[in-house]
Amino acid sequence: MEPLDVDLDRAQLAVPTDTMLLSLGPSHPCMHGTVRVVVQLSGETITGADVQVGYLHRGCEKMCERGTFAQCLPYVDRLNYASPLLNGIGFALAIEKMLAVSVPLRCQCYRVVLGELARICDHMVCLGAMAMELGAFTPFLYFCKAREFIFDIFEEQTGARVTHSFARIGGMAKPPTDDFAAMVRASVPSVFALIDDSEKLLVKNRIFIDRTRDTGRVSAARALGLGWTGPALRSTGVPYDVRKSHPYLVYDQVEFEVPVGTSGDNFDRFAVRLEEMRQSRRIIEQVLRLMPTQGPVDIDCPRVTFPPKEEVYGTIEGTIRHFKLVVDGIQVPAGECYSYSEAANGELGFYIVSDGSGTPYRVRVRPPCFAAVQGLGQMLVGGMIPDVVPSFGSLNMIGGECDR
Repeated sequence: MEPLDVDLDRAQLAVPTDTMLLSLGPSHPCMHGTVRVVVQLSGETITGADVQVGYLHRGCEKMCERGTFAQCLPYVDRLNYASPLLNGIGFALAIEKMLAVSVPLRCQCYRVVLGELARICDHMVCLGAMAMELGAFTPFLYFCKAREFIFDIFEEQTGARVTHSFARIGGMAKPPTDDFAAMVRASVPSVFALIDDSEKLLVKNRIFIDRTRDTGRVSAARALGLGWTGPALRSTGVPYDVRKSHPYLVYDQVEFEVPVGTSGDNFDRFAVRLEEMRQSRRIIEQVLRLMPTQGPVDIDCPRVTFPPKEEVYGTIEGTIRHFKLVVDGIQVPAGECYSYSEAANGELGFYIVSDGSGTPYRVRVRPPCFAAVQGLGQMLVGGMIPDVVPSFGSLNMIGGECDR
């Protein structure tokens, strides 16, 4: 039988198909229980993605408006439970900006060291979970073990391993212990030995590279348009870091680099966080040399800082001062301010409105990962279902600050 002499184009020969909707989460393990992604599939290719946050209902900002300024600190700690110290320090800096006060040098150094240790913890959680969700379970265990060394430091200093509520407006809850610097110097090499081992297991692993290279790519222009900051933005080649661009505390007195990527893909976001941990180590080592061994960690202002416990229990003046700060709160001058710092995921901003009382009139949080997650849907289009896992993991979505 002779073939028909008819010219048919590819569109006429294609078998008609319908798109399929597939729901990932919120119970899917890679969605961490707080996000749902409804993807539209054409065959095996993602043609659309609807990212839905809203399964946590934290209500942090409204809870902050129902207590005194000092009582907000336990709430902001739980915005990002992977690095809570950075949140408390950021909120304290916002109120100190409204009060026009600056904490002593010893407190600034103490905050930086604790904050950089918290940043390392946060990055290890992100990278360990990302690797585990791609099937690499051993690096996750290594990162968890390394984090325990840092948790030992946190427990020694704050009394808690995870959420600390240790920052205070005008200072810190307690001064550093006598062995603080020695403990940090002894623990950091053990932490980075495990980080190095984890890197060796991943960066030359063919499966890990294939799953992360050229997947979840975002251009620098698109990242800026979405309001990205932190490692997600820096992976696209934009070297924006609040610690460099708008220094605070003692960041302008130390030397460190801002790691950047070139492709803005999942591997670059992994590599940027990996290098940022090493830069945090550089910062810690310099600040420990800069940190005074003696001196106050709180400002000398009875209207802002709590009196020592011996004064509270031993003098009527100390009792009254403590009572007034607890019941009435710190009287922050009427006005508004926006204060921002570099959290582990990027720029963490607090917009505070005060009516002159001891209770904030308005508290609004600019969480870094909310901007990152709003770009997830566009990242997934053109990829396949397996690309959802590393793309979502590389953004390090923290439910507490995203769905606050």
